[in-house]
Amino acid sequence: MNAPKRLVGDALYLGRAQTLDEYEIAFDVWSQTNACAASNLVPVVGTGRRSWGVLYEIPADLIRGKRADGRRTLAQIEGSRYEERPIRVRDTNGVEIEVTTFLVKPDEQRSGLWTSFDYVQHIVNGLRAHEVPEEYVQRVIDIAIRTNTRTAQPVTEQTHLIETLRQSRGSAHPG
Repeated sequence: MNAPKRLVGDALYLGRAQTLDEYEIAFDVWSQTNACAASNLVPVVGTGRRSWGVLYEIPADLIRGKRADGRRTLAQIEGSRYEERPIRVRDTNGVEIEVTTFLVKPDEQRSGLWTSFDYVQHIVNGLRAHEVPEEYVQRVIDIAIRTNTRTAQPVTEQTHLIETLRQSRGSAHPG
């Protein structure tokens, strides 16, 4: 979130958070920037599954609109396939709050896409760096692998590399 290509350190880290409502991570939208399927949260009512993420406080002028300094807002970074949506989360102090996130618009969600090792590694490393429960990290890896096995694209190498994230704790590329 705070990387040079995104918000350049202007977002204030508030800790990790878990959704109160049932959501699952999905890789269901094509990202031209990442050249693979990008992540989304999708409702999975009745499953008991909740998703983890990182909570930030972001200055309003970095969320939407047009900036005088030419920097892109979060809405511009996320692009036209995403929309702002309120969701309820529990923060690290156990406080339940409503926050805003960007979710893929329903008519932009696609099946049959594949995601890359580099993209999933970025997510996994971020989750681990913020001490999200390892059980959830493993679920993210499972979903990425399942996504790749359901595509017509030959992405066996990407899937194998994603599998290596199960044991990897660092950010180095395997082998």
